[in-house]
Amino acid sequence: MNFAAFVLTMRGSVPLALLCALALTLGDRRDVLELGDEEFEYLAAEHETLLVMFHAPWCGHCKKLAPDFAKAASRLKGSVQLAKVDCTANPDTCKGFGASAYPLLKVFRNGVDAGSYTGPRTADGIVQYMRTQTGPDSVPLRTEEDLQAFVNNYDPSVVGFFPPGSTGLPEFRKAAAQLREQFRFAHSVEPDLGGPHSLDPPLEGPQTLQQHVVLFRPPRLSSRFEEGSVLFTDPVSVAALRRFIRDSLYGLCPHLTLENKERLRVRDLLTVYYDLDYRRNPTGSKYWRNRVMKVASRYSPRGLSFAVANKHDFLSELEEDFGLGMSEAAELPVVTIKTRLGHKFTMREEFTRDGSSLERFLDDYFSGLLKRFIKSQTVPEINNSPVKVLVAESFEEVVNQPEKDVLVQFFSPRCPHCKKLTPVYTELAEQLYLDPNLIVAEMDATANDVPLGYDVQGFPTIYFAPVGKKDQPIRYEGTREVRDFLKFLKRESRRPLVLNGVREEL
Repeated sequence: MNFAAFVLTMRGSVPLALLCALALTLGDRRDVLELGDEEFEYLAAEHETLLVMFHAPWCGHCKKLAPDFAKAASRLKGSVQLAKVDCTANPDTCKGFGASAYPLLKVFRNGVDAGSYTGPRTADGIVQYMRTQTGPDSVPLRTEEDLQAFVNNYDPSVVGFFPPGSTGLPEFRKAAAQLREQFRFAHSVEPDLGGPHSLDPPLEGPQTLQQHVVLFRPPRLSSRFEEGSVLFTDPVSVAALRRFIRDSLYGLCPHLTLENKERLRVRDLLTVYYDLDYRRNPTGSKYWRNRVMKVASRYSPRGLSFAVANKHDFLSELEEDFGLGMSEAAELPVVTIKTRLGHKFTMREEFTRDGSSLERFLDDYFSGLLKRFIKSQTVPEINNSPVKVLVAESFEEVVNQPEKDVLVQFFSPRCPHCKKLTPVYTELAEQLYLDPNLIVAEMDATANDVPLGYDVQGFPTIYFAPVGKKDQPIRYEGTREVRDFLKFLKRESRRPLVLNGVREEL
């Protein structure tokens, strides 16, 4: 039964709005192919490119991913098929592809396992990543219409123009094969196509195709403050192209997204957040970005990078990491700076349309007048228990005492492993309480900024900051028993421990 017949059948007994919502949900499900043990092999082989999610109905991460997976399936319909396998009902298929943790996403080409999916797990990220998995590594272009259709895209485009028989084309294709998951590539050997896109003065008479590569920035990011394309004329090699794309891709003020944030945040970065949406509101998105670019064109030579972002994508980060109370109805942009060292600053003055408030903020930043924002709990007034409580504001004062060794546990109040460790860690601290040279401490890493030099990706994470090496804390990787902690401390400390008031021998 199709949706129209379904709606007519149910009409009168179910509200129309509910019917529409149910139809859309069923439509999304239809776009995701459900595969089982019996049909996986032959149905997977019918699709040139297939993305499969191996999942379990009870898996919380699977439930969280499912709506984005369905949205991506609808947007990719006709080019890439998305499918899922319930591993509780189809254990043989899942076991055959090593699906032991869920969700596992794999790419298949003509039924053959092409490797794990390594892209973002959002609808936009899945769509962008899977589009790189279809078609040739570099698209051949023959006409100006082909070129314009290729570069008129939401994402940047890298196009190589080569004379017939050029030695640079094989290297370009090699680079495209290696980098296609990150960038879009096309090439042409047509003599009338490359010349107009070279930055060289036009030649007299018929133009001769010169070997060059052009990075075309997306039309949505066009601005009078920078060129829409960047020319590369060096000898073509994979390494040289990689460097060229890395250095030229983003330009003066790129669009920061959940997918590219890790690449952009390797630099000191000022970000302006607002209701940026190039698909639904291109005019408003360009309006604020142009005002940022006007200021950025003057300040970027001083070593600070600039970006714009959709505030809704980063709402929790702005509230939790920068202490900004974000209103959904707020129209004016908000501004933050985050440096490579993790220092954070926020612009408290209202963003003015002429950019003057942003200029004042930048002048104060470069003059060293801004106060860093540090997410921190309140420093405890009484802190004399065996396990010392650290917060971000007191961390440096306590841990970096030059004459004391410090053992620090970074924890989360919701972490079951942390709760299990609590009595062990407390017993350790009690045994070492009378040691005048050693502090056993802990910090809630969900409520406080973790200092630079401490890599905390999960909980609990434990570090030892020894005397004389405070800038080189040692991560504890051993078993979490009192005797194991003591063995570690005896090995790493330069001084004998004092256990229960008795000094140990080194």
